[in-house]
Amino acid sequence: MGLFDFIKGQFIEVIEWLDDTGSMVYRFPVYDNAIKMGAKLVVRESQSAIFVNEGQIADVFGPGTYTLSTQNMPVLTALKSWKYGFNSPFKADVFFVSTRNFTQLKWGTTNPVIMRDAEFGMVRLRGFGNYALKVNDPAVFLKEIFGTQQDFSAENVAGYLKSVIVSGVSDLLGESKIPVIDLAASYDELGRAAADKLQAHFMAMGLWLTALTIENLSLPEEVEKTIDRRSSMNIAGNLDQYMKYQAAEALREAANNPADGSAGTGIGLGAGMAMGQAMSQMMRPGEPQQQASAGAGGSAAQGAGGEPATPSAGSGAAASERAAQVGGVAPSGGDAAPASAKKFCSECGQPLAPGAKFCSSCGTKV
Repeated sequence: MGLFDFIKGQFIEVIEWLDDTGSMVYRFPVYDNAIKMGAKLVVRESQSAIFVNEGQIADVFGPGTYTLSTQNMPVLTALKSWKYGFNSPFKADVFFVSTRNFTQLKWGTTNPVIMRDAEFGMVRLRGFGNYALKVNDPAVFLKEIFGTQQDFSAENVAGYLKSVIVSGVSDLLGESKIPVIDLAASYDELGRAAADKLQAHFMAMGLWLTALTIENLSLPEEVEKTIDRRSSMNIAGNLDQYMKYQAAEALREAANNPADGSAGTGIGLGAGMAMGQAMSQMMRPGEPQQQASAGAGGSAAQGAGGEPATPSAGSGAAASERAAQVGGVAPSGGDAAPASAKKFCSECGQPLAPGAKFCSSCGTKV
């Protein structure tokens, strides 16, 4: 191989990019190698090729195969001052830009977004979802975002785009005034509205926001617990029924998990008494509570019919027996106390000797 063939081999004759890296922009490695006039440029579908001369964007090529000449590089020809046909090698930076759709990009709130809700007042919302984009204007994107890096992926600009999306979604939520409870039913509508709202920001960077989805908008954990408690009360019907339900649940738990010791027994008895009273009131809704408590307490002043209460036979017999033991007097209408029964002085209470006429302690006549 002669010197001329060696020099000729240093010139780039085919310029193409096999997009297997997932990058948005790829800088073709020209460096010190010169591009041969008449070289082939291969631009595949979902690609654009941009020639840059000394930092200035020159010609942009869409999908197709081109033979480089002064005719199809009018801007570069003018920048290089090629007034006549030029057939010598030249140097230029070549960038391939992928115009395909980049999907499954994530967005999410770093800090909660504060908004005002008609029912709950001020609440904090967190949200996350996905978005998709593609390069709409390769020249603008190269000028505004890419610069002169070797390659560029969607992740390089994802941080900035995420902040733009969060700001737009937060502003949209505040303007929509949709109640927090109804947000889940509006995810699709909010996603489309957010994409339309943010489109101008993306186009200014040479991008096109093709889709934006909201996967979830959530409240803080303590607010969600409050909503759960309110839902439970609504299901129970009213507060009275809810408390009875809670008492029944506590009684069931106490029965299934008996505690050892007096504390557990007391708790079980207390729950049982409360449940019994609640069940009694539920079964007798028409009876006044005051009358029920009076009956349960056993009032000694009146009977069930409002008349003075009469002592029962059992209680009278017990009183007579106690009097007989203390004073030695037989109950009224009954038999005399047994002779073997021990007698006591009615004055000082000391025991009396059998057959004594006077108390040996105080001298009281028996």
